[in-house]
Amino acid sequence: MNIFATLIPVALSAVVIVLALGLWNMKRGGSASRSQNLMRLRILFQFIALVVVMTALYMSGRG
Repeated sequence: MNIFATLIPVALSAVVIVLALGLWNMKRGGSASRSQNLMRLRILFQFIALVVVMTALYMSGRG
């Protein structure tokens, strides 16, 4: 179960970092293509974070 204590914060941090990069890109008037790529990457990281959290919950209920 210790692995999830590390994976969950890492996954959530990745989502926050990509979100911040996307907001920063929008604020400075960056390219729309970069914003689109950052949004896609954020959605991917959100999915990974959701899978990690759900797996941790599933594994904690089995023990």
